[in-house]
Amino acid sequence: MSFRSAVALAAFLGAFSLGGPLAAQDRTETTPPPVASGAASDAATAGDALRNSVYNGNWISIGVGAILSPSYTGSNDYDVTPVPVIQGRVAGIGINPRPAGLALNFLPSSDGKPSLSLGIAARLDRNRSSRIKDRVVEQYGELDTGVEVGPTVGVRFPGVLNPYDSLSVNVDVLWDVAGASKGMIVNPSVSYFTPVSRGAAVSLSLSARHVNDRFADYYYSVPTAPAGVPVADQLPVFNAQGGFDKLSATLFGAIDLDGNLANGGWAVFAIGGYSRLQGSAADTPFTSIRGSANQWTAGLGIGYTF
Repeated sequence: MSFRSAVALAAFLGAFSLGGPLAAQDRTETTPPPVASGAASDAATAGDALRNSVYNGNWISIGVGAILSPSYTGSNDYDVTPVPVIQGRVAGIGINPRPAGLALNFLPSSDGKPSLSLGIAARLDRNRSSRIKDRVVEQYGELDTGVEVGPTVGVRFPGVLNPYDSLSVNVDVLWDVAGASKGMIVNPSVSYFTPVSRGAAVSLSLSARHVNDRFADYYYSVPTAPAGVPVADQLPVFNAQGGFDKLSATLFGAIDLDGNLANGGWAVFAIGGYSRLQGSAADTPFTSIRGSANQWTAGLGIGYTF
């Protein structure tokens, strides 16, 4: 098995790494699930199949999914959102998905050796800019859409538990450049990927998010109720502070429809995620009174690789 092929497969699983509210915003703490009996030999079979993989040169994966997620960060109302996905490597530049965005990796991967990634990440933050289903929170108004851009750096280690798996550590540091929150986010994550057969693979991601005071104030502070809000609907004034606002865990799985992940074509994907809000994200009345600090995500998708 080519390590580059395993990296590519792991990354496309990450296309649905949308832990935490996806379009509502974003990516908690668990241990990898036990692999089924015989998985080591299955992984070896998968590795043999990937030796001449479509992922060894230029390649593109495109997909679409439907994600069930909270209507805003901290909401206990859920809705379904369509999610487009693109992933690939063209002319030596890796294109990797992020929740509601993309990351570009300008460094090449190394077969069978630890490899670094370095590039630029960008995403849209549409938290409370639409999709507000809670009638009380809605009366406090919609927010502007943030555009968050910054560097991303990571390292990937192959052959952790079997010859074809990998463990990766990444950090994105993003700033809002659209003038919404004008805040900063630091998003570290750890992901484990392994094929479990010739035609199936799984990935587990753990992540956290740290936000500065500006970001927290914009999204989590509660101002004096706007004019016209009934007294019964008015929430306590709350002044948010920066810090860790989210811990997340997300499990993904992919099944190739012709039974061979290596040759591209059609594949289906599933995701299940849980986030526990922290600090001001959990304490704000938008969450503590009108929502929940427990945030769940589930989704299905289909993609095509060529």
